[in-house]
Amino acid sequence: MSTEQPVDADDGSPPPAADPMLTFPDLPRLELDQLLGQLVDRAGEVMAAQGRLRGLLKANQAIIADLALPAVLRRIAEAARDLLDARYAALGVLADVGGGLAEFVHIGMDEQVVDRIGDLPEGRGLLGAVIDEGRPIRLRQLSADPRSSGFPDGHPAMTSFLGVPIRIRGQVFGNLYLTESARGEFSDEDEELARALAATAAVAIDNARLFNSTTVRGEWMAATTAVTQQMLGSPGEPPLRLIVERSRELAGADLAVLARPEGPAGEMLRVDIADVRRGLEPVLPDLHDRRFPTLGSVSGEVFTSATAMRLSGPDERPDLTPAAGGDLLDIGPMLVVPLVGPSRTDGVLTVIRLRGRPGFSDTDLGLVAGFANQAAVALELTEARSERERLRMLDERERIAADLHDHVIQRLFGTGLSLQSIAARLGDTAEAERLRGVVGDLDDTISQIRTTIFALQHADDGGDGVRASILHVVQEAAASLGFGPALRFTGPADTVASDDDLVDDMTAVLREALSNVAKHAHASHVEVDVVVDPAACLVEVVVADDGRGPGGGGRRSGLANLRRRAERRGGRFELGVAAAGGSRLCWSVPLP
Repeated sequence: MSTEQPVDADDGSPPPAADPMLTFPDLPRLELDQLLGQLVDRAGEVMAAQGRLRGLLKANQAIIADLALPAVLRRIAEAARDLLDARYAALGVLADVGGGLAEFVHIGMDEQVVDRIGDLPEGRGLLGAVIDEGRPIRLRQLSADPRSSGFPDGHPAMTSFLGVPIRIRGQVFGNLYLTESARGEFSDEDEELARALAATAAVAIDNARLFNSTTVRGEWMAATTAVTQQMLGSPGEPPLRLIVERSRELAGADLAVLARPEGPAGEMLRVDIADVRRGLEPVLPDLHDRRFPTLGSVSGEVFTSATAMRLSGPDERPDLTPAAGGDLLDIGPMLVVPLVGPSRTDGVLTVIRLRGRPGFSDTDLGLVAGFANQAAVALELTEARSERERLRMLDERERIAADLHDHVIQRLFGTGLSLQSIAARLGDTAEAERLRGVVGDLDDTISQIRTTIFALQHADDGGDGVRASILHVVQEAAASLGFGPALRFTGPADTVASDDDLVDDMTAVLREALSNVAKHAHASHVEVDVVVDPAACLVEVVVADDGRGPGGGGRRSGLANLRRRAERRGGRFELGVAAAGGSRLCWSVPLP
C-alpha cells in the first residue's frame, strides 16, 4: 500500500478523485427515465397521429372513388364514422328552397330502428343550429345543450356530438354529424380531422354534382332528339306521350300530367295524357279525361299567365287547388310549366313528386320548361300538318265535285233528254213507257249525284243548314248500319233552314228512323228522300229499306214520338210496307 498522505488544498496539489455514484445519487437516472418516458409517449402520439392521417387518406380515397351523388354521400358518412371512431354518422343535405334538410343519409342504425323512429330529421334543433351557424359544434353531453330538441320514441341514446358544415364554393351544401365517440367525447383533433374530411367531401360532392348535371343534360338532349325525330317523321299522333313520359323519368318524378284547354274560351282544362312511376298505375284510370276549372287552379294559373311555377308543395299556394291528381296521391314538390306556342298557350305540363321527397331545383325547372316548349312545337306542327292535309282533301273533293257536275251530270242529263225525245216519238207504246222509266231512274241518279256533290263540298264546313244536318245524321247512321244510306234531296231544301225547330224535328225523325232500321230491319239497302215542295207547302222525310218489314206489337215509344212531332205541326206520320218489300216510313208536315 502507498504510504503517501494526501496533499492539503493549500499546497496546490489536486484533490483525490471521488466516486460518481456517491457524489450524484440517482438524479441523472431519474431525468433519463422521464425523458425516455416522454419520448415513448411522443412516439406513441406520433404513431397514433400517423395512423389517423393514414385513416384520413384512406377516407379521402374512399370518398373520391365514385361519381354517383347518392353513393358519394353514403361513403362520406361511412368514412367519417370509421375515421373518428363514432358509433353513428349522418350527412344532411340542405334543401334548395324552404330551408331544412332535403336528404338525410345515416350510418349505424339498422332498418328496424329506422322504421321504429319514423320520419327522418328535417333540420331542427341542434341539427338546425349547425345549419344556421355554419360552423362546427362539439358537445360532450348532447342533451345538456339548450338547442337540443330531444329524440323521438325508439331513437337510440346519444351523448357526445360533433357537427361540421360542408361548404362548396362558399355555400353550405350540407352538414356532417357524428355521435357517440368511442372515447367518450370528441377531441380537438377529432374536430380538425372532421373539418379536413369535410373539405375533401366538398370537392367530391361538387364533382359528383357536376357529373350528375352533365349526365342529366345529356339524357335530356337525347330525349329532345328523339322527340324531334318523331315530330319530323311521318305524320300521325303527336309525340306528346313521349314528352310526358320522358319528363317524368328524367325529372325523377312520380307523376306527370299534360292538361289542355277545353271549351270556347278555355274555361276548363282536361287531362290529355298522364304518366306515373311503377306502382302507381291504379290512379291512371281516374286521371284520364279528368276535367277541372281553369280559374282557381294551379294549372289554370300557369295556363292563364303563361309563366312557369315551382312549388315545394300544394301548401305553398293554398289559394289555388292542387294540380290534377292531388286528391288521389299525397303530392309534394311540383313543377308546372306552360306549353307556349307561337300564337297561344296550348296546355300545361305538371311534374309531381310525392310528399317527403326532395324539391325540384332551378335546373329541373329549366329542363322541363324546355321540354314543354318541344310539346308546344309538336302540337303546332301536328295542327299545321292536319290543316294542310284538310286543305288538300278539300281541293280534291272540290275537283271531284266539279267533274261530277260538269261532266257526269251533264252527260246523264243529255242522255235523259235524248231518251225523252225517243219516247215522245214512240207514242204510248210499251217501249216508250220503258224509256220513260229509264229517264226517271236517270233523274234519281242525277239527284243522288247532286247530293254527293253537296256532301263533298260541305263535309268540313260545319254548316247549320238542313242539308248539312241531314247529311251528318246519314253519315252517323252508316256506322251502325254497316253501309251508307242513299240520300236524295228534292226541291229547295235550304229554304227551311230559317226555321231551327223544323230542322231539329227533321233530323230527330231521320235519326230515329235510321236507328230503327239498324236495330230491327236487317236491311242491306236504305234510301232516304228529303222533299221540300213549295207548291204543295209540304216538307217530307221518307226512309225506305229492303229489310223484313215493320213488325207488330211491342213498345213503339220511338215511333210514337215521331207521330207526336208530326201532329204537333199539323202533319202526318205513316209506317208501312215498301213497294219492293221492307219498310217505308213517311213523315210530312206543312211548310211554315
